[in-house]
Amino acid sequence: MENIYDVIIIGAGPAGLSSGLYASRAKLNTLILEKDKTGGQIVTTDEVANYPGSIEDATGPSIIARMVKQAEEFGAVRKKDTVLDVDLEGDVKVIKCQNGEYRAKALIIASGANPRKIGCPGEMELTGKGVSYCATCDADFFTDFEVFVIGGGDSAVEEAMYLTKFARKVTIVHRRDELRAAKSIQEKAFANDKMEFLWNSTVDEIKGDGIVESIVFKNTKTGELTEYNAHEDDGTFGIFPFIGFTPTSHLFKGKVEMDEGGYIVTDDEMKTNIEGVFAAGDIRVKSLRQVITAAADGAIAAVQAERYLDQF
Repeated sequence: MENIYDVIIIGAGPAGLSSGLYASRAKLNTLILEKDKTGGQIVTTDEVANYPGSIEDATGPSIIARMVKQAEEFGAVRKKDTVLDVDLEGDVKVIKCQNGEYRAKALIIASGANPRKIGCPGEMELTGKGVSYCATCDADFFTDFEVFVIGGGDSAVEEAMYLTKFARKVTIVHRRDELRAAKSIQEKAFANDKMEFLWNSTVDEIKGDGIVESIVFKNTKTGELTEYNAHEDDGTFGIFPFIGFTPTSHLFKGKVEMDEGGYIVTDDEMKTNIEGVFAAGDIRVKSLRQVITAAADGAIAAVQAERYLDQF
């Protein structure tokens, strides 16, 4: 008889691995599918200081390695495969992948979301080495340093104001000559004496040998390029792009309820509008996207999946 898993988890970031741990520990036959490297966004972080109870000098990769070990110790199976389509109708969910089809009685979607990139030279190479997409995660590393925030919407301005609690100066870089953030947020930003604004500018290049050392700006009106170098006493500075996120949810469009941004809608128990289908982590509508909230989502989703399966 063809193997039917109790639970299939799509995604092996903190939410997926937490789901795998809780599901397998509950003696559920559990499969975790991941198309790329295990760990999601957190593996690009060199230091993780805000995950409660973590190991000393924790890094993104070290935390993920521990999560993987825990899930596997309880029997969760991990496979690398690319999900091409899903059939969520009926009691058995079908996950169609590049290397074959997998079936399960319950599905947990934990495929995450990715921050939109600037798309300039040097960005990828210096991510985690001065370029960060999470102020809550990395602000403390830039205490008394200078920081540039890229973007002009609500999130960019709010995160920039948060960064002023740590950095000695925060400059918002925006491609237009006025912010897109709500007026109430703008008023607070303009009143903050640690904030400056670089208008009509985009990032053309980020430079550095193993760490951010300079950034090249392009004026959107004149095309002029200007290079800013780190202060001699600092040697580096922070770059925080906040130009939006892209949820990895295209495979589920029209199959589960989503908001207008493509995030999956769940209740507090991680249930979607489809029986037996749950979502956890950055893929779902939520107010805070962090390792700790992803792990919590994953635990809740697995426990609810177990309760769902107990009906049969």
